Amino acid sequence: MRLLLLLLILLAFPVLELVLLFQLAERYGWWLLGYLVFAAVCGWLLIQDERWMAFGRMAETLREGQHPVRALLTSAKKVVAGILLIFPGVLSDVIAVVILLIPVPRKQSPRSDDSVIEGEWRRED
Repeated sequence: MRLLLLLLILLAFPVLELVLLFQLAERYGWWLLGYLVFAAVCGWLLIQDERWMAFGRMAETLREGQHPVRALLTSAKKVVAGILLIFPGVLSDVIAVVILLIPVPRKQSPRSDDSVIEGEWRRED
């Protein structure tokens, strides 16, 4: 049952994209083609930019001694959004923008030095 539901969802997405594209093409004409080309170029540039930024972000995260999941999550988020922008369709572009707007968890504060024990003291002779 779950497999059938998943299959229907996956098949419904392209159909919804086509219906939406035809309706928008009737209304806006050639402007829609310009938008689709612009969105595809933006997606391609986003992927190309992330290709160079991912290594630097990963090196910085490892140099700071933090876990690299944050850097990987940020890179994966931008690559998935770029791929969705390349696909022709308005619905996939909206999903890509939503993915880009999802915030990535911030860096954690630097760890405290474990060799220092804080507390009060007094000297007794």
